[in-house]
Amino acid sequence: MSNTTASFLVEIGTEELPPKSLLSLSNDFMSLITDQLDDLKLSYELATPLASPRRLAVKIDGLQVKQDDFVEEKLGPPIKAAYDKDGEPTKVAHGFARSNGLSLDELTQKETSKGVRLAAVIEHKGKESQAFLPEVVEHALTKLPIPKRMRWGNTRSEFIRPVHWVLMLLNDEVIDANLFGLPSGNTTRGHRFHHPEKLVVAHADEYEHTLETKAYVVVNGEKRKQRILEGVKQAAESKKGVAKIDDALLDEVTALVEWPVVLSGDFDQAFLNVPSEALISSMQEHQKYFPVVNEHDQLMPHFITVSNIESSDPALIISGNERVIRPRLSDAAFFFDTDKKDTLMSRRDALKKVVFQKQLGSLYDKTERIEALACYLSSVIDNGDTSALSRAAELCKADLTTNMVLEFSDLQGIAGSYYAAHDSESDDVALSIKEHYLPKFSGDRLPSSHMGTLLAIADRVDTLVGIFGINQIPTGSKDPFGLRRASLSVLRLLIENNLDVDLKPLFEMAVELYSDNQLSNPKTVDQSVQYVMERLRSWYEEQSIDVHVYLAVDAKGITTPLNFDQRVQATSVFSQLEVSDSLASANKRVSNLLEKATGDIPSINESLFLEEQERVLFSAMTDAKKDIEPLVLDKAYEDTLVRLAQLESPVDAFFEHVMVMADDESVRDNRLALLSDLRNMFLNVADISFLVKK
Repeated sequence: MSNTTASFLVEIGTEELPPKSLLSLSNDFMSLITDQLDDLKLSYELATPLASPRRLAVKIDGLQVKQDDFVEEKLGPPIKAAYDKDGEPTKVAHGFARSNGLSLDELTQKETSKGVRLAAVIEHKGKESQAFLPEVVEHALTKLPIPKRMRWGNTRSEFIRPVHWVLMLLNDEVIDANLFGLPSGNTTRGHRFHHPEKLVVAHADEYEHTLETKAYVVVNGEKRKQRILEGVKQAAESKKGVAKIDDALLDEVTALVEWPVVLSGDFDQAFLNVPSEALISSMQEHQKYFPVVNEHDQLMPHFITVSNIESSDPALIISGNERVIRPRLSDAAFFFDTDKKDTLMSRRDALKKVVFQKQLGSLYDKTERIEALACYLSSVIDNGDTSALSRAAELCKADLTTNMVLEFSDLQGIAGSYYAAHDSESDDVALSIKEHYLPKFSGDRLPSSHMGTLLAIADRVDTLVGIFGINQIPTGSKDPFGLRRASLSVLRLLIENNLDVDLKPLFEMAVELYSDNQLSNPKTVDQSVQYVMERLRSWYEEQSIDVHVYLAVDAKGITTPLNFDQRVQATSVFSQLEVSDSLASANKRVSNLLEKATGDIPSINESLFLEEQERVLFSAMTDAKKDIEPLVLDKAYEDTLVRLAQLESPVDAFFEHVMVMADDESVRDNRLALLSDLRNMFLNVADISFLVKK
């Protein structure tokens, strides 16, 4: 550390912070501070977010202790406006000098592209960083994205939780500040139980070490997380199993403890008769436990918990956790046994009382529409037997009336698959009930079964059409029915499963399945289809496919996602070829010429060709057309564009030597006809004029 840099530390000590928000709060606090340092032109080597349940902190290493001196140049009015015809300064000149704190004699003149102008050259002396830091921290705390702030005591201060202390150091010096009505200092507090006393931090660089070695606090969240992760894995190994680690749960547990102590416990093996998903959901959601599975991913009668206390008798803590988990698992077992007394089919009538959307009827009605749509999809795709598919559609929402799903909402579909198996429904029906909810989120897996895929598409299409039909179209960030997610799911289900389905007739049928008075939007089909297809733009951006490639295919107005994707992939490959720029520019030029043409374009008349380049291009196009016709029929779009790329030379020669807009109208129209045919050949795949680089 040189005498030109220093370590800066700020810590805000609070009541226990919301665990699910701690990571984002910590990162945002650091970013808001570093953004301001950048604006102030104060350099630094490293910024580290530090946080635990009772503190938000940021450590800045290698912070520049003083701004660099710098010179600022401001341009003023033109000389003609600054001085009158006698050479005397005008009010404009006086005003410019005054606004910059300079005299007229201190102004200079500068030659610009717009003539000579007055200029003010101002020398700024750098300020000590210490002078800025209190304001930087205060601004960061004010701008933290906290949805609901609270007050405490008799102060008017507001924060996400009550604040009890403020530490602010530059190396070993306290930076004077007053935040939340509290003066800053060099003291912190340790673990609430192991070291509740105040603790002096002698130097910013000693902060982490002091808390960890003297106060039972691992303040570095990433270090705390790794310690928990390693401990959980070791604990699972001691049980001859593998820990099932959910990333969100790991982050939450990390935010719940300051001094992690990993312990393992057991539960009655009889509970393993209950669906493992219910047991895992109960352990993770309610108890914040990590389940243990064997090498076959089957749940074992063990759990791992992370305590915030280093007990002299860990067995007491373990037995306490074992007592707590038993009633939770007993509830799951009770729900499961009770639900099995009624078949899924017998529960179906109860769906008539469950509202899907008040204008769109019940979930029973929705399953009727899902059945019809799924069977339509089957007829389009493979025309197979739909009896099992119909049965699965009828039962796919029945588990929403079960005790298990009412208690564990994340088990919808999963519970239904268990109950279907218990009712001796076919394996295909049971699996598709479970899988028709997939994918649940971006990047989630797709259904493994064909029936599950058809039900998943039908379910989402019904929702899209229904919500668009009652004019509840998503706007901005508001999407209460998850239509963006539903749209992307439909696209993935069709494209990744290689299903050649046109959305327009599918959505038209979905509209017909609603009664006459339910949907009030006459543009439902066009708007909902367009909405789904527009999601492809972001889809391809995530694949690093140039947006102009998407636009080139989108110009075709295609409503079959698989076909759209096939064209995009081919056009993307074509756009990487050396000839693509030339041919794209030619197509753009052709488009512009055809837009200006008046009247109908006639058929090509070879006898009207006057230039050799016309004949050569026509001959090359004739050969290419024969080659690409079978390729287009086979949807071999990449091969089609590669073949058309061979037209580059005759196209370039044509534009170099032939005047399209000839004086003779018949010659001009014949040349436009030739170019129209050229453009239509490329339009078999995409409008490549969109590939022109600006």
